[in-house]
Amino acid sequence: MASKKFQPSPKASLPFKTANKYKRQDLHVKQKKAREHTRRDERFRRRREEDKEPSLREDRIKRNVPLTLDRKRVWDEIDRDTGDGLGVSVDVERLKRRKLEEEEAAAAAQLDVDQEEVISGSDDQDSMIDFGSGDEEDKVKKKPQRRQGPRTATERATSPVHSTTSTNLDLTPEALAARFPSLFSMESPPIPKILITTSINSTLHNEARLLTTLFPHSVYIPRSAHRYGHKFSVREISSFATNRKYTAVIVLKEDQKRPTGIDFVHLPSGPMFHFSISNWVEGKRLPGHGNPTNHLPEIILNNFRTPLGLLTAHLFRTMFPPQPEFQGRQVVTLHNQRDYIFLRRHRYVFREKRATEKSVVGPDGKEVKGVEGIRAGLQELGPRFTMKLRRIDKGIQHGSGQEWVWRGGMEKQRTKFQL
Repeated sequence: MASKKFQPSPKASLPFKTANKYKRQDLHVKQKKAREHTRRDERFRRRREEDKEPSLREDRIKRNVPLTLDRKRVWDEIDRDTGDGLGVSVDVERLKRRKLEEEEAAAAAQLDVDQEEVISGSDDQDSMIDFGSGDEEDKVKKKPQRRQGPRTATERATSPVHSTTSTNLDLTPEALAARFPSLFSMESPPIPKILITTSINSTLHNEARLLTTLFPHSVYIPRSAHRYGHKFSVREISSFATNRKYTAVIVLKEDQKRPTGIDFVHLPSGPMFHFSISNWVEGKRLPGHGNPTNHLPEIILNNFRTPLGLLTAHLFRTMFPPQPEFQGRQVVTLHNQRDYIFLRRHRYVFREKRATEKSVVGPDGKEVKGVEGIRAGLQELGPRFTMKLRRIDKGIQHGSGQEWVWRGGMEKQRTKFQL
């Protein structure tokens, strides 16, 4: 039996074996306490060292970034001219950056050729000028210095950028804009006017009315459930809405009296986007929720990076007016993460920072200059739900053909995403 002064090793499972169950339990408890004490002493020792040398804390935070699936995201290696398809996973911003670098390199090479021609011409005029040694030194390319030491797991990640970035709608590929001219119009987008309806014989009247508070300038028209009433198709409803100057039609679908899908029809002739819905929560069920007002909200589109993601982001952009009313302080966020689009609506307020709160930090983990004493408070208004893109039709409904269809095999590789 172990003595009272015995300190079990934090690495060994059991220093010895015993047949007594209670002694094993007691030894396990002692070993767990010793391991916790060792971790605590190590944590306090590291804190004392980092207080003396703050650079150690910065290096530790930079080195210990969690290596998530978003940071390990892989992209399709294709040419920039063929990277406009909806079925490829390619970072549009990276392709644009590569194109600019190639153009700059070509311009620099052409400039060097011109300078060499000028120098050779001056050499013919005056052969007594000795510039050969300097020219040779300029031509010698310095070899890039390799970093000493092994690369960390974070540096080995294939995605060098942050997992959450604001969507830049100016990076739309030209081929994608030519493919969907109605969504990528060069003119300023019109003020949206949306018709919201449900599937036939639906019971989601309350949920559809909530969508009218989420999308400005929208109206809900229920589809008739009368046994002798005419059941209009989505194509007929779209034609009806187009004649009355509507810009989009939203169809809310249900299963077992719960929202399970939502369709967006871009008028007058498509395309039509099909999303599945999960985790629908009304605003009144949220703790500490607020009540929305009629002010036009701001819109935030996060992390739409592929051509398919930019197409989806442009669809949501057409659902909201281009000029929000800032006095309402309402914002609608559409955050894409691992091909799931999280929709949230908040009311924000800027207030003074409390003594117990930290300052606002940027993506690099450092405090943002100029807002040291300011904090932003959020109050969720609802509703909240999660969407996932399933299909894009060329026109209206399935018979018009498909531009893109989700398939189960797309998620076989967990580090590859479509949006």
